[in-house]
Amino acid sequence: MISAMTRRLTEVAEKVGVSEATVSRVLNGRPGVSAGTRTAVLTALDVLGYERPTKLRGKRARLVGLVLPELQNPIFPALAEVVGGALAQLRYTPVLCASGPNGLSEVDYVNMLLDQHASGVIFAGGNFAEADSSHEHYRLLRERALPVVLVNAASDDLSFPQVSTDDAVATEQAYSHLKALGHEHIGMILGPEDHMPSRLRLAAFRALAGQAAAADRVEHVPFSLEAGHAAGARLVGAGITGIVCASDPLALGAVRAVRRLGLRVPEDVSVVGYDDSALMTCTDPPLTTVRQPIEAMGRAAVKLLASQVEGTVAAADRLLFEPELVVRGSTAPPVRRTGH
Repeated sequence: MISAMTRRLTEVAEKVGVSEATVSRVLNGRPGVSAGTRTAVLTALDVLGYERPTKLRGKRARLVGLVLPELQNPIFPALAEVVGGALAQLRYTPVLCASGPNGLSEVDYVNMLLDQHASGVIFAGGNFAEADSSHEHYRLLRERALPVVLVNAASDDLSFPQVSTDDAVATEQAYSHLKALGHEHIGMILGPEDHMPSRLRLAAFRALAGQAAAADRVEHVPFSLEAGHAAGARLVGAGITGIVCASDPLALGAVRAVRRLGLRVPEDVSVVGYDDSALMTCTDPPLTTVRQPIEAMGRAAVKLLASQVEGTVAAADRLLFEPELVVRGSTAPPVRRTGH
């Protein structure tokens, strides 16, 4: 019968491409193994889920967690591809941690990454962007001095380095586009009220629209196509002809709502999304949206994390990236509708 120790040696050796004797030397702290091979063995041990020997637990593995709130919005897999590639170029092993209703929680993933002695964590969306969520696991990461980077606007009580798209500029681009087309009745579909990027976008909307940014022109909903559908139906029912959405799935839900009401996009109602994931050119009509520079943001996040891991002090400043309005077929000048 193969013992657990023998099976562990075999699996790690196969993973790294070295002999079981070499793995044994690393695990027992013996000389005669190059630094690169030693690191590869320890990383393989972490990836395969084996505990390190006690004397080796003080050393961090070259694992970096990428914690995402979901994978249904195509923007998150796109970010994972960029971040994973950039980490691999620096010889880190990316670990994808997708939380959400059907998976582990952020807290579970953080505890797991700490147990695995990860080198750092990149969070994109999630609890840190929600003012009313628990932030205790972030404080634990701070106490453990683990390098962390946040991709998105964070709650004010967190001081980690951040990489964000400028939410105010994104709102201005979408709103100004609809105004230039002639829309006077403009509404917004945003995330939950405690969602920090949505708060920034709402503030920008109010600054731009003034009295026209009444409460009945703003919908706060979860980030899903179904929620976008329900919110879109309410806005169209209130006479809105131009809808600015906080994500592409919300926008696609709004488009569906318009059609279910017997109206057309963009002839009757114009819809603007946010993110510009690759599939938005294939929708019917192709979606006008505000593009996040995911490639640049993902690489910046990895660079910030690596500088912390390597001992360079990273300022807790927020790097703001400029979004870009991409005009496609879901927006047009409004037509006069009955009741206006």
